[in-house]
Amino acid sequence: MTRPAFVTRGAFALALALSLGATAAPAFDITSMTQPESEAFGEAVRGYLMENPEVLMEVIAELEAQQAAAQASGDSALVLSNAADIYEDGFSWVGGNPEGSLTVVEFIDYRCGYCRKAHSEVLELVESDGDIRYIVKEFPILGEESVIASQFAVAALQVAGPEAYEKINHGLYTEFRGAMTAERLATFATDLGLDGKAIAAGMDSPDVAKVLNENQALAQRLQIQGTPTFVMGDQLLRGYVPLEGMRAMVEEVRG
Repeated sequence: MTRPAFVTRGAFALALALSLGATAAPAFDITSMTQPESEAFGEAVRGYLMENPEVLMEVIAELEAQQAAAQASGDSALVLSNAADIYEDGFSWVGGNPEGSLTVVEFIDYRCGYCRKAHSEVLELVESDGDIRYIVKEFPILGEESVIASQFAVAALQVAGPEAYEKINHGLYTEFRGAMTAERLATFATDLGLDGKAIAAGMDSPDVAKVLNENQALAQRLQIQGTPTFVMGDQLLRGYVPLEGMRAMVEEVRG
């Protein structure tokens, strides 16, 4: 989370009043001060903070906690209002345990370095847990090559099925290097034992475009602007988190 760039004078006032043992902090009204009183108060705050800099850190920590709580509450409402499109869209690839008690959804871009970093850890999470249903949402946001890669992956799912998609998805992270063009991707798929030409021929179909458009629209509704982004239960996890952090979140969601 981004640290606040400033703390309001009102926050300083409250911190100062509390630190000095005020018993009626809510009645403290800085707006009623005269100009000389306001200037004197500012000097008092500055002097107090110079002597007690830990107060500033406490105020910032409290503001961050409040912001995090507000973000989580907002995210929960967004997830609940879009739950069907997140968890049951009928066109996204589903891996892990199809009957798992918890579903983890990941929005990905194949050119995203953090998606690449997270890939093996997400697989480890899913495989070691054994009770996670894992859904991938193609969300290309890093340029034309990202779009081409996602088009190819979605076409692989539609043309050749879920096992072909899984090979392409894994291979684009772990093996494929260089420019992501339709021709190179077709050759890569052929090397994996798939019909690369047939997959490439399906890249520009309306059905592929529909999947990517719907994923984009869903991400916009969820206020997702980067990858990877995960959805678990009614929570959004924005950005890369190491394996142990993911496991902790899984346990938190399960309660």
